[in-house]
Amino acid sequence: MNRYYSNGKLLLTGEYVVLDGATSLAVPTSFGQDLTVESIEESQLIWGSFDHANQCWFEAIFDLPKLRLVSATFNSSQEGSSEFIAETLLKILQEARRLNTDFLQTEKGFVVKTNLTFPRDWGLGSSSTLINNIAQWANVDPFKLLWNSFSGSGYDIACAQNDSPILYRFDGKEPFVNTCDFTPSFKEQLFFVHLNQKQNSREGIQRYRENSKDKKELIDRISQISFDLLAIESIEVFESLIEEHELLISSVIGLPTVKENLFPDYFGSIKSLGAWGGDFILVTGNEETPNYFKQKGYSTILSYSEMVL
Repeated sequence: MNRYYSNGKLLLTGEYVVLDGATSLAVPTSFGQDLTVESIEESQLIWGSFDHANQCWFEAIFDLPKLRLVSATFNSSQEGSSEFIAETLLKILQEARRLNTDFLQTEKGFVVKTNLTFPRDWGLGSSSTLINNIAQWANVDPFKLLWNSFSGSGYDIACAQNDSPILYRFDGKEPFVNTCDFTPSFKEQLFFVHLNQKQNSREGIQRYRENSKDKKELIDRISQISFDLLAIESIEVFESLIEEHELLISSVIGLPTVKENLFPDYFGSIKSLGAWGGDFILVTGNEETPNYFKQKGYSTILSYSEMVL
């Protein structure tokens, strides 16, 4: 049996503008997804996807070597269907085969199981970790597999592969990944709070794309903030930089900051992560922070050390 594992991801700086070449700071999470492959005699690919509670939420069977969908079952009340998820998975597998023509070209078959270590609605990269795991299994370039199957900057693939923070830049053709040292001396004052909803990143990207204003100055400033965050030593400077970042992105996508919108009375600083309006936010605070957000109805609060690998 073969096992592959990929880290989840969080984009600390550069949401949206990472698509246009901004240097962004991202961190792999201590949560991720693994994929195990076991050979069987039958000429089928039998697929099972399991959540963090070890409950199977998706099953599918494909004929081999034709790689044709036979059946699929989706056990979830969340939006989606077995057909849509199966077709998405089939698309990834087909692209992997195009990149490596020997992949799944066999009369024998496989039982494949995927296991998430975080809830699916957390937005830590259930798709990117899957793509990176399949790329390892198929022995293909995970960035090419991502871009041939979907789209995106690829920072999530870079996080899946690295066990330390990264500075990431995408020039539209290839990724540039540099590991870096981001271990704030004040990390005990940093928290991640889940906003209780899964955000569709495509909507935020569309709003960003609809702004036709020249973004060079924005990209340069966001890139500089990413570099500056690596050198700061005080929580006050950190808060100043993330608040500036929030205002810059707010102005270009035409949405209020999450603090303005949801937590105007919070005593610390708040920064959106990834697609605005959902998933996690980064907040600065103290021992009172968990109580504040719990009273507001947000119960998933992780310390920096709990979240970041």
